[in-house]
Amino acid sequence: MTNPLTPLFQLDPAIHFLNHGSFGACPTPVFESYQAWQRRLERQPVLFLGREYNQLLRDARQALAETLYAGPDDLVFVPNATHGVNIVARSLRLEPGDEILSTDHEYGACDNTWNFLTQASGATYRRVHLPLPLPEPEAVVELLWQAVTPRTRLIFLSHITSPTAQRLPVEAICQRARAAGILTLVDGAHAPGQIPLDLPKLGADFYTGNCHKWLLSPKGAGFLYARPECQALVQPLVVSWGYSAGPANTSGSRFVDILEWTGTHDPSAALSVPAALYFMQDHDWPAVQARCQALLHDALARIQALTGLPSAYPTVAAPAPHPLPPQLGIARLPPIDLPNLKAQLYDRFQVEVPLTEWNGQPFVRISVQAYNTPDDLDALVNGLQILLAGG
Repeated sequence: MTNPLTPLFQLDPAIHFLNHGSFGACPTPVFESYQAWQRRLERQPVLFLGREYNQLLRDARQALAETLYAGPDDLVFVPNATHGVNIVARSLRLEPGDEILSTDHEYGACDNTWNFLTQASGATYRRVHLPLPLPEPEAVVELLWQAVTPRTRLIFLSHITSPTAQRLPVEAICQRARAAGILTLVDGAHAPGQIPLDLPKLGADFYTGNCHKWLLSPKGAGFLYARPECQALVQPLVVSWGYSAGPANTSGSRFVDILEWTGTHDPSAALSVPAALYFMQDHDWPAVQARCQALLHDALARIQALTGLPSAYPTVAAPAPHPLPPQLGIARLPPIDLPNLKAQLYDRFQVEVPLTEWNGQPFVRISVQAYNTPDDLDALVNGLQILLAGG
């Protein structure tokens, strides 16, 4: 089945690409903008980096900030969400007895960040178990809050979890944490471009997200947002000229200055974010997402019927927000050799999809993006049907 948006992406047409959630895929018009910025940089590097850089980045931040309902000086571009998590984590200056509270649904790289820092400082990283399917949002908040202690320094959690594709009730958690005087950091790697975001209303003290996934920008563009009241807590991972910015090279914001310039680098991915936003506007993204959501829900139901295993999501819609994101979802698989199954899906059926294990349970994680067609989902379901039957 044809899809008019498929030719606008550079993906290999021979592959059924159902793994947008890992690294994204950039539309050709956005990639061309990215290359144009790179050519402009190489044409006059001193003009670009020495005299135009601050205003160019501010313009790009302004475009992104408007979609997030944030001020342009309340966020900075970073390479990716993991980088943003590290900036905040290392800014805390953890001490023995401090506790970082999280869940057992978090991205492994960020778990590594907290394990490294807490082991080095004598602090503790506590991960609360949340079952699948998730209970109602109020119950999720209570499960997490049962682990809060007077030593809880910060609550860290994903907006949309990477291994289990669940949407956590971060708004309610951030509100309760603020009332208790506990800092919050939300890993929004999968949220921008997939769900609407109003960062001031959401209430996190710190929020980091990727632009290269569901927001369709080139790789190397993410952001870190900090509430104005919390920006003084942030320290740079790399100290450079912004630490002592003068009138010639300052943005007017300490938060921006210390984080935006960390030495010579190529800002073209970040400068291409407005082009990605325009692309989504030009192609009626709410309609695109509705089509993707229908394909995803149908595929998950078919896999559940195939395996006979229970869904990872509530059968009756929970109070908003529903824990199933619109374009990313998981389905349970029976006990099986996951690396072999993944290789067989790719080698025999040309399906690129991640197979994951969480708490000993195997899953397939499906991403559906604008370029996908029903044929892509059919290839996955048919491949699973044959391979799970031993074919």
